[in-house]
Amino acid sequence: MRISTAQYYEITAANYQRNFNKAIATSNEASSLIRINTAADDPIGAGRLLQLGQQSAALDQYGTNITNTRNALTLQETTLNSIGTALQRAKELALAASNGVKTDADRKAYASELGQIQQQVLGLMNSKDANGNYLFSGSKTDTVPYSQNSDGSFTYNGDQTNINLGIGDSMSVATNTTGWDAFQQTINTSRTQTTMTAPAVDDGRVVLSNGTVGASSTYNAKFAGGQPYTVNFLSSTQLQITDALGNDVTAEASQNGLISNANGANQTVSFRGVDLKLNINLKTGDTNPDAVIAGHSFTLSATPDSFSTSRSPGNTSTSVITGSSVTNQTNYDNAFPAGGAILKFTSATNFDLYAAPITADSRPVSSGTVVAGNATAAGVTFALGGGAPATGDQFLIQSNNHQTQNVLDTLGQMVTALNTPIDGNPVAKQQFLGAIETGLGNIDSATNQIGSAITSIGTRGQSLDEQSATNESLSLGNATSQSSIRDSDPAEVMTRLTLQQTMLQAAQLAFSKISQLGLFNKI
Repeated sequence: MRISTAQYYEITAANYQRNFNKAIATSNEASSLIRINTAADDPIGAGRLLQLGQQSAALDQYGTNITNTRNALTLQETTLNSIGTALQRAKELALAASNGVKTDADRKAYASELGQIQQQVLGLMNSKDANGNYLFSGSKTDTVPYSQNSDGSFTYNGDQTNINLGIGDSMSVATNTTGWDAFQQTINTSRTQTTMTAPAVDDGRVVLSNGTVGASSTYNAKFAGGQPYTVNFLSSTQLQITDALGNDVTAEASQNGLISNANGANQTVSFRGVDLKLNINLKTGDTNPDAVIAGHSFTLSATPDSFSTSRSPGNTSTSVITGSSVTNQTNYDNAFPAGGAILKFTSATNFDLYAAPITADSRPVSSGTVVAGNATAAGVTFALGGGAPATGDQFLIQSNNHQTQNVLDTLGQMVTALNTPIDGNPVAKQQFLGAIETGLGNIDSATNQIGSAITSIGTRGQSLDEQSATNESLSLGNATSQSSIRDSDPAEVMTRLTLQQTMLQAAQLAFSKISQLGLFNKI
């Protein structure tokens, strides 16, 4: 095959240009020691680098998430520890105030300090982070967790939602601690109540406290099913307990109902998980203790559900709910929304009760008409005051079954007890001691609940540490893999560059020699 001179020059120039470009690329690679700059350099390697780059970016974000979560959990733990310290001081005050030598004036001073502790605890529960978000509101970070109601009780306004943040592939942790978990699930030890039924006028000789739940498992398994109970004093040394059906269940009481008639004795009667404080107060002239104590009787039952109500800000009338109570237990148990309800008026006299919150497809669970100023829905009667409701008025209703109680309410009840005069009144003093005992039990429950929340934070912190170490190992492996694909071997690159440069020099030399082999050079 013959090749013309023009073709030879074109082919030689093209080959030289191609080899020159390779030499330039190798020179650049030698300078940067990066083998893949574009996908054309190594399509498979470039695709793998893209995947590794995405993993690296994710690992970097996981690292940021871990740092942010660790900072958030540290702030929550510090706040919870501060609340625990405040509650310990409250417990010390309550114990000191219940000392028998303290006076009403002393107890008022303790009440003042305990009220300050309550406000301190409220402030800590409503703490914010550096971004202005509430720590304990769940996902409602712009909503204040706790607010005080008109009756002095406190309501939790947050939710139970955990805000989860990814810290690794298929791994996430909750960055927040909800007020529901830390404070609202505190076991309430004062879930029972006693009411004297005989004599008609309390003579002060027998004082039986409302009781505290000492064994929750026994209480839950046995107490509720038999209430209300009747506690009859057969003599000054023996009591009898019968259940709602009239069955004698005294055998389940401590010492089979045997009590002491020692004057002013502070003794404990335990029954189906409930501990009752009993005082026998014999008076001067009571020569026959059995005669004056026999015939005293009390009812013992679980504290009935109560309700907190609030007006909707959009209400146009001045109507308010002044009171509420369960009037039909069966309807209440079957129909009243456990998560809260909304009473909505469709006219001045007609109303519907909805499960909260109301949505476009909500249907009322109960409807009715106001009778004698009362609205009865789902077994609950609400007393209305302040004028007739207007069409569209809404009232938010939250039920409280007293199984749990936040510590703010406990502190408030203890402040009330400390402010109540008892000097010179042994019966009032015994009732005061019962209230303080209940408060101390609830403070212990609150402390335990806070401790559980701190333990949860510690567990999540440990997970962060372990995942952080895992992510660091993955990051190192990722960097190594990227380097092995992307980076060049210096020795190989320099050898290749030297070879390519030598080939260019040889091509130049060959071209100059061949170009001189013309026919005219032989004449």
